[in-house]
Amino acid sequence: MRIAREAVYILKILNQAGYDGYIVGGAVRDLLLLKNETAELTSKTDYDFTTNATPEQILTLFPDSFYENEFGTVAIAHEELISQAGFTDTVFAPILDEESKRITEKTIDLTQATKVHTSLQTRKVRIESDAVMPTEVLPNYEITTYRSQELYSNHRKPDKLEWGQTISEDLIRRDFTINALALKVTTFPELKSPVLELGEEDIELIDEHHGIEDLRQGIIRTVGDANTRFEEDALRMMRAIRLSVQLNFAIEDSTYRALCDQVALMQHISWERIRDEFLKMLESDYPAEAIEMLDGSGLLDFILPELQDGKGVKQGGHHVTDVWTHSLDALRTCPSVDPIVRLATLLHDIAKPQTYLQQKGTITFYNHELIGARVAKRIANRLRLSKQAQERVFTLVRYHMFYYQPHNTDASIRRFMRKVGLENLNDILDLREGDRLGSGARKTSWRLEEMKQRMIEQLHQPFSITDLALDGTEIMLQCSLKPGRIIGEVLLYLFEKVLDDPELNTQETLLELTKEYLAAVSKKS
Repeated sequence: MRIAREAVYILKILNQAGYDGYIVGGAVRDLLLLKNETAELTSKTDYDFTTNATPEQILTLFPDSFYENEFGTVAIAHEELISQAGFTDTVFAPILDEESKRITEKTIDLTQATKVHTSLQTRKVRIESDAVMPTEVLPNYEITTYRSQELYSNHRKPDKLEWGQTISEDLIRRDFTINALALKVTTFPELKSPVLELGEEDIELIDEHHGIEDLRQGIIRTVGDANTRFEEDALRMMRAIRLSVQLNFAIEDSTYRALCDQVALMQHISWERIRDEFLKMLESDYPAEAIEMLDGSGLLDFILPELQDGKGVKQGGHHVTDVWTHSLDALRTCPSVDPIVRLATLLHDIAKPQTYLQQKGTITFYNHELIGARVAKRIANRLRLSKQAQERVFTLVRYHMFYYQPHNTDASIRRFMRKVGLENLNDILDLREGDRLGSGARKTSWRLEEMKQRMIEQLHQPFSITDLALDGTEIMLQCSLKPGRIIGEVLLYLFEKVLDDPELNTQETLLELTKEYLAAVSKKS
């Protein structure tokens, strides 16, 4: 088995101090699933540990660790562990932050542009230069003291924390058999290589709940009685579906029946926890199947009931399915891996049921994108997404119906780009591709490809008031004005002029336009 050196180092420190130490849970699951894939192993395995040492004892072994929770978990930052161990090389791949994920594969290739607007300069450099790495977000290593069976009365966390005495006590309280696995290193090698290869004689696998067999069969099954597990923490119901679509595993029958029976318990779970599981489902290879499973189990009634209104709502034109099916098909074929873009794709037609109108055999959904953007933003807020993410969802749904014709002027192209936001251009094109494929059309058209090229050509043009060659300070100086509302009005007027004709964006020309505008205002007053 291939294990990251840092993980073995943590076990070695615990062992040398006389404590038990195990890699536990999903980390063992992933090590078994990815045991022959070193690249995947180093980027996907999130190592967690359990031990009989108390948090206070763990803190003495890892001086730069921290303990700020109520679950007995001590966390060690990756960089701090590297420093303590004295490692100078590592292959542990970073988890890309959201912005880095969004620049990895772009529909509009910024490298095609001879000049790029200042708001995108940083991203262009990061795309062009191999020497500039994306922002790295390395996961903490988490070490948790053995826990015992506990009493849960609020269906989300134990009433009182009880330390366990053995690994068996700790494993029996875990959610699913494939997560109730523990791995102990019995023979420690020299920590020379960033990835260590350990043989059967070097490790001990603890599998008291047949998790390895369920891994072989591709089954999600609870440890012990499923109803009890879900009553302890209702979020485990969503986690079962999330693991199912992440691993492409089936949920075992009795586990699924209990899940369907216990959906009412979701009311006890915070929206922040629900959001995290839901976004992981959308990030998986099977996001549409996740929605179908949420729907079939009854969980969607609680999480996203608005989506179900599209069932049976017929569409006209080139659409051959109802709104519900089309929304899932669009999600399924959306090329973006960004969960926010996928959420917007899922919700892009969310207001079609309430705007449905059929007259003389023609079906219309007038203004469904306007109403839908507001509905989508309310859903995003309910899911406790950040303000920025809420605005992205709103923008993508609001403008997904964009239409292009070759006779569109450059100014109209720039106005569209400004409304959508340069940072959202590729996202809305990904949504459009999912929308097209989800309705049975081809992924693109000559019109769409021509529009993309024209947008690339416009990337160097002014897109905000700050791009003007004349600023408010200079206007006040040249026109003997004091600070006030009139300065903002002048700048807005100038920007509208420049948006129509970028050639006007010189200080001399803008100053002339400013004087003309002020004269006209003075004449009116």
